[in-house]
Amino acid sequence: MDNYEHSVFLDVKKCIGCTTCLRHCPTQAIRIKDGKAEINQGRCIDCGECIKVCPKKAKKAVCNKLSDMDRFKWKIALPAPTLYGQFENLENADYILEGLLKLGFDDVVEVATAAEIVSAYTRLYLKGENVRKPVISSACPVVLRLISLRFPSLQDNIMPMLPPMEIAAKMARDKAKELHPELSQEEIGVCFISPCPAKASYVKNGFGTYKSKVDTVVSISDLYFELLNAMEHSENTHPLSKSGKIGIGWATSGGEATALLNDAYLAADGIENVNHILDQIENDTIPPLEFIELNACTGGCVGGALTMQNPFIAKAKLQTLRRYLPVSQNFLSKEDSKEIPEDFFFSDMPSYYPISRLSPSMSESMRMMAEIQTLRQTLPGIDCGACGAPTCRAFAEDVVKGTAELSNCPILYKEELKQYLNKKGDTDDSK
Repeated sequence: MDNYEHSVFLDVKKCIGCTTCLRHCPTQAIRIKDGKAEINQGRCIDCGECIKVCPKKAKKAVCNKLSDMDRFKWKIALPAPTLYGQFENLENADYILEGLLKLGFDDVVEVATAAEIVSAYTRLYLKGENVRKPVISSACPVVLRLISLRFPSLQDNIMPMLPPMEIAAKMARDKAKELHPELSQEEIGVCFISPCPAKASYVKNGFGTYKSKVDTVVSISDLYFELLNAMEHSENTHPLSKSGKIGIGWATSGGEATALLNDAYLAADGIENVNHILDQIENDTIPPLEFIELNACTGGCVGGALTMQNPFIAKAKLQTLRRYLPVSQNFLSKEDSKEIPEDFFFSDMPSYYPISRLSPSMSESMRMMAEIQTLRQTLPGIDCGACGAPTCRAFAEDVVKGTAELSNCPILYKEELKQYLNKKGDTDDSK
């Protein structure tokens, strides 16, 4: 059973039962019943597409509040690289880092710094023996959950390296213990400032048996105005940023892949494109490649549902910020470049929960599949969503599973009613 704890929820009071979210959900996790949307938790991948498109803001992400960090003695902020693209006329990332300190954090460790280290170790990983290629990036939690639900045959292609957020959390905790050995791990709090709800779900659930070293996840949108106010009162900043072009480049699609200094890569963004690429990898219809970077959000993390800025504008701002930065500020020493530390890896993959399985019994699944195909032929085939399901195929499956009635299709019902009235009229005429 899937006990995944989600971060995307529905505010029933705001929902008007329109089909906008229904048509955009990449895993068909949403149905409209009794005039309200319902989210199938077993199918949801917390991509946030429903949050972006809902006209009534009925879908929302549940993250932590900044005040949740008050229980810790030593508070550390982990700003995502995306945060740097949210502000106007930002010429120096130090303004943001200084602002976070003014908000009450005791230290700031950039996720972009960890991203540069992960990039360096990824180059080393790709040179290893017995590496199944193409290697799929493990940075996007939406992609990881999608693979565990729909593409289990590709789990061995996932690079078993922790994402930059987790590496940054580890670095932050090690630094805090070095500075303050009197502190226990429970007294050190790590807060990730996130562009998407999937990161919050990742922290809640971990990955396989791995448990996140992040304690709280605060959305960029929740923190934005407080941080903006703190930045406006920053007169003199200290040189805090330790990131270069490579690390900050991770915020946009292609940033991770180009950092590998290898031409045999592919970078795709947008959940529909991600689905197509995974299909091609599974069917072995993709060109020979070393590495594949997949981002569920359009434009990469800058397109996350919890950001403030248009992703394309944010990307332009990041380009301006990166212009005068060094390529990287985090190079591996000769000793470090020989082997990847064991604590950079996760040991196992999550369990596979097949969302397409109709029944635990193979014979029963085959029978239901045949019934679905037969029923599908009788439906209009226009995928209008008026029945409460995203497609006629999905509606047929719901009917066969017993979660929907055939009369829910208004077009089919209209035709049946028309035939009944015509037949009744012929009978009346004959009298």
